[in-house]
Amino acid sequence: MNQSSFVSLLTDFGTKDYFVGAMKGALLSVNPQVQIIDITHEIPPHDIYAGAFQLLAAYRSFPAKTVHVAVVDPGVGSTRRPVLVASRDYFFVGPDNGLFSYVCEREEQVRVFHLTNEKYFRSTVSATFHGRDLFAPVAGAVSSGVAPEELGPEITDYIRLEPLAVRAVGAGQLEAAVIHVDRFGNCITSITRDDLTVEMLAKGARLVIRGREITSFRKFFAEDGTGASELFAVWGSAGFLEIAAFKASAARLLGIERGEPVLIISE
Repeated sequence: MNQSSFVSLLTDFGTKDYFVGAMKGALLSVNPQVQIIDITHEIPPHDIYAGAFQLLAAYRSFPAKTVHVAVVDPGVGSTRRPVLVASRDYFFVGPDNGLFSYVCEREEQVRVFHLTNEKYFRSTVSATFHGRDLFAPVAGAVSSGVAPEELGPEITDYIRLEPLAVRAVGAGQLEAAVIHVDRFGNCITSITRDDLTVEMLAKGARLVIRGREITSFRKFFAEDGTGASELFAVWGSAGFLEIAAFKASAARLLGIERGEPVLIISE
């Protein structure tokens, strides 16, 4: 039995409407003992990439066996499949549209199941609200100990977004990208410590973004405390390198959005 005490919710529903409350009600109707934790409901509408990043950044903060329900679902009611992703320590429930791509990249072992067993859905499933009628009840069932195999067949052709991995583009050059811009304007890149090592930094590695060179690497945002327009890099809490400016929006200073290329240049 893989019973869980916790279910997390991540959606683009916002909090003005009844959607989140209805999902919680449907979940509790299946498992009244479960504790529900909101990661966020402020994903920009229909923004699968933002949802995938926020889920990646948050999911390992939860206890093992947590069931993560993520619903950013512009294809609701269409032929897109509902899925359950089972990793070694966590479960993920939501639409098969790439939302779980980054989690699947990070986890060493994942199994993905197409949710087809209507026994675990609400008696009436709305074509426009699978969060309440399908994903929440399934999460309640999984948190109660229902095995993934009971929910539908295992699949291998699930949807994947472009990988986060950096790529070589020339001698001594790697190309990454800005994968998220947070509310402070910090530009979170796809660069990890495996891509930009201590040895590379010691040898003078630098970043180039939108024609600007960044050679300042800080341990925390206020390390210098001066120069609000000065761009620098810092390792963020999600494990990725961020381009930032102290008390200012780096994204605004650079005039960039998610997807902007970032070069690592090392000698």
